[in-house]
Amino acid sequence: MVRIRLTRVGAKKQPIYRIIVTDGRRPRDTRYIEVLGYYNPRTRPSTEVLDEARALYWLSNGAQPSDSVASILTRLGTMARLERLRKGESLEELAAEAAQNAKPLPDQRTNYPSPAAGQGYKKTKDS
Repeated sequence: MVRIRLTRVGAKKQPIYRIIVTDGRRPRDTRYIEVLGYYNPRTRPSTEVLDEARALYWLSNGAQPSDSVASILTRLGTMARLERLRKGESLEELAAEAAQNAKPLPDQRTNYPSPAAGQGYKKTKDS
């Protein structure tokens, strides 16, 4: 069974995920067939980049997305385009439409506020 799922990359406590096509029986961070894009949840808004034509190709050939990838594909409009592809529209037209409607990428740096001076992220015990 071919699956479209996330694999984790990035440093410790700084996750970035690749959207990959792989055999569903393989462990999470092992070999894969193809990289379709990436997902960075640490930016505001989160960064989601996807090769729409290849994703539609794999979905039309029976690849099953994981739950997290299915939600990303729904947000990007890929699942709606898959339904239109199944109804008879051409793959080239749908890929061109996806490229035209792509959102600009946000700043890739993490946009979380730093703690105030003398304050850490760890909670202190109230005594």
